[in-house]
Amino acid sequence: MTTEASPRDQLLARVVAFAAADGIAGRSLREIAQGVGTSHRMLIYHFGSREGLIAAIVATIEAQQRAVLADISERAGDPREVLLGLWQQLTRPELLPFVRLFFEVFGLVAQGTPGTEGLRESLTAPWLTDAATVADRLGVPADPAEIRLGIAVSRGLLLDLVAGAPLAEVDAAYRRFVELYDSGDAPSP
Repeated sequence: MTTEASPRDQLLARVVAFAAADGIAGRSLREIAQGVGTSHRMLIYHFGSREGLIAAIVATIEAQQRAVLADISERAGDPREVLLGLWQQLTRPELLPFVRLFFEVFGLVAQGTPGTEGLRESLTAPWLTDAATVADRLGVPADPAEIRLGIAVSRGLLLDLVAGAPLAEVDAAYRRFVELYDSGDAPSP
């Protein structure tokens, strides 16, 4: 049985695609609505406000990325496979607009843009939980500080990548981090 997406979810998918392609910083609800072929009133109806829309975009992107983590971890035999598999997925050229969008929204949260306060906790806490679940599944220690460090390393390198650093250089740095992790010289992500 196939379940069709709700009108809200269909609209959100269009908004996420638009935002990934064209960005949302500095765009009004009217501009976003025009970009996805709807009215600003429909966006308000479904999301409450511009900030509510931003929260929905971030939640969607983050849920997609954590689903990739879960999928990879189900097939992986060790943490190295998970780390490299997730990295390979996140650095695919077709996903980079979504990574860029994540950092754009992250910046709005970091600047304290009114209405984004509730996003602060949802940007990292679910990753900590999901990574701890993966670590438990793989039988490795799940130190929250070490997991947070791994998230920070990954995000820092992704930020470098979307800011224009060559993929080969960023990839080499990430692989070096994984080597340090494997050797016990770096905390686990």
